[in-house]
Amino acid sequence: MYKIICTLFVLSCLQSNAQRLLYDKQFFVNSKINGNYFYSDANYQSPSWIKNINHKLPVDDKLFFTPGNSLQLDYIAANKGEWNAAIIYHDMRGVDAFTNATQLVFWLYIQTNTDKNSLPLIALAEDSNNISPYLPIQHYISNYETNKWIKISIPLKDFGNKILSNVVNQIKFKQQIADSKEHNLYIDQVELLPEVNIGNHLSPPIITNAAAYEKHVDITWKPVTDSSIKYIKVYRSDDGRNFFPVGIQSTWINRYADFTDTTGSTFYYKISYLDDDYNESSSSNIASAATHTMSDSALLDMVQEANFQYYWEGAESNSGLALEDIPGRHHMIAAGASGFGMMALIAGTERNFITHQQLVDRFDNITSFLMKAEKFHGAFPHFINGETGKVVPFFGDRDDGGDLVETAFLMQGLLCARQYFNANNSAEETIRNRIDTLWKGVEWDWYKQTPDSKFLYWHWSPDKAWVINHKLIGWNETMITYILGICSPTHSITASMYYSGWASQSDYAAYYREGWSNVKDGNHYTNGNTYFGVPLKVGVSNGGPLFFTHYSFMGLNPHDTKDAYTDYFSNNKNIATINYRYCISNPKKHKGYGANAWGLTASDGLYDYSADAPTMDADHGKITPTGALSSFPYLPDEAMAALKNYYRNYGKFLWGAYGFYDAFNLDENWCSGLYMGLNQAPIIVMIENYRSGLLWNLFMQNDDIKNGLQKLSEEKPVADK
Repeated sequence: MYKIICTLFVLSCLQSNAQRLLYDKQFFVNSKINGNYFYSDANYQSPSWIKNINHKLPVDDKLFFTPGNSLQLDYIAANKGEWNAAIIYHDMRGVDAFTNATQLVFWLYIQTNTDKNSLPLIALAEDSNNISPYLPIQHYISNYETNKWIKISIPLKDFGNKILSNVVNQIKFKQQIADSKEHNLYIDQVELLPEVNIGNHLSPPIITNAAAYEKHVDITWKPVTDSSIKYIKVYRSDDGRNFFPVGIQSTWINRYADFTDTTGSTFYYKISYLDDDYNESSSSNIASAATHTMSDSALLDMVQEANFQYYWEGAESNSGLALEDIPGRHHMIAAGASGFGMMALIAGTERNFITHQQLVDRFDNITSFLMKAEKFHGAFPHFINGETGKVVPFFGDRDDGGDLVETAFLMQGLLCARQYFNANNSAEETIRNRIDTLWKGVEWDWYKQTPDSKFLYWHWSPDKAWVINHKLIGWNETMITYILGICSPTHSITASMYYSGWASQSDYAAYYREGWSNVKDGNHYTNGNTYFGVPLKVGVSNGGPLFFTHYSFMGLNPHDTKDAYTDYFSNNKNIATINYRYCISNPKKHKGYGANAWGLTASDGLYDYSADAPTMDADHGKITPTGALSSFPYLPDEAMAALKNYYRNYGKFLWGAYGFYDAFNLDENWCSGLYMGLNQAPIIVMIENYRSGLLWNLFMQNDDIKNGLQKLSEEKPVADK
């Protein structure tokens, strides 16, 4: 169980996150999965050759500069042949503020007796048509040695002016001297860097706790405040004497999940600091912990606790609200993820991960910030600067105003907190009063666009008005927006808008639904078909991505939510069952799909965010842990089977400091490096709703919610004219 940390220590954790805000542009640090590295390319023309796995560079986990792996360049350069390879930059969402690089730096290990003139040539590239001149690597080695890691530093100016550092997307290699010999090289830590910031007399770090679970150990340390420190390096031992490096962690996370893949053993840990030139500090104190068999209930605690930390330790440092992604922009709050995170924090408090007073202090900070933050007719923007409270138009200059859907997700969390903080004292009364003000300030009726509108609209911009012009039409994740609009005590919409807008039968609504599903099934909101033996009363296509059954129902209890067409617990359960059975059927034969790996939904992808669904055109082989794990209320046995599989069989690459990473694709040997704010919280919240009904009970106790749902129950659909 996570050791409760005092409030002052947690505040120092939050403050430390601001110490290192710019990212180095990194092309390779580690591959999350062994085998081959997805973001690479390797080809050859015989008689030359380069070792590759499906045209990608092999990963080696035995020899590395920084743990846990490196890239292998094993090649033969021959006359009348050619080989080439590339390491491709992966543009991660929100990782877009970089240091001012002046050099390409990587570490090279030459295992064979290779003449330095037989080393590859190297170039930078923006794309296939914009490539710098190729440079001989040996020109940048002052002390040539084999069987040792050598630092290679190449000034960017040496590549010429054709390619700018901020648009470099590939590091390219190709053969130089054709000697027909096999050469075995290893490459690690490939980065574009500024002049290095060398730490002076780095004091040793301090491990504060080591907590063991079934197959991993969580190590935590005092937060890093020295900006010259780049990484924490983690060492493990099974005897307390002989330590070997197992991983590195960026300084904005002060914990590391070491997946030992071993149950019933004691492990010992020490850590050190690495500066920007990889100089290492002396080691910390030694901490130990013993892995042990865990019950189903303990596994649920473990997953909830890890996800909780995203919103507790990982919160934006000034506001205490949720970041869009980790890693990502260090001060970009996501309104919807913050609402979900509030519910996650409440669940974590009830599970004793923190004290009630710590939660009161956090919500005092959160609500104070939200009172001052920029709003647009009471609605919050999608993204908010956590330092200033101003809108961040992350999705473009039209995304500079109110986002009604994100506001609904935020309000769902705030209303749960409104009920939770019920003590008769000034601190909790202040929180309740602020939430009342925020809730009553949302002008849901303004977002009709016109007084006679049948629909709510997603966005409004203060300088571009309704330019996005996106009507909210179900079935999808936005149901809670209409529910809250009906429930508002100050700026309500009529209950009839639920049927004229959300569940509209109009031709426009049918066209809209067909536009994203590419089928006519469910285009009039109701469906009526059977998929994989499961009837579906409401839903477009065969139900869509699973987040449709999560986001609106984290506070809103689907057991108590009914309309003229269905009850939403049964309907959501059927959508989850269809998704589950599709993955068992696995018509596209994706690797890993089955009874213990299912749940197609929205998440990070190989190149971009995508919403996968159980259809042939929307299934890309990507499994997202939140899909199954947030479906615990609907399919608890199937969700538990997925949890155990993800942890016990895939935990080596899938489990990290904040729980499971966002997604993985075994066809492509790929795992996301992101935790996503919209996906981590539904896991802890929906598991808690399955276990205790906590968030459902809180939300449904609110008098405004009760009154609004009563209005909806009395409303009947009418045909659109």
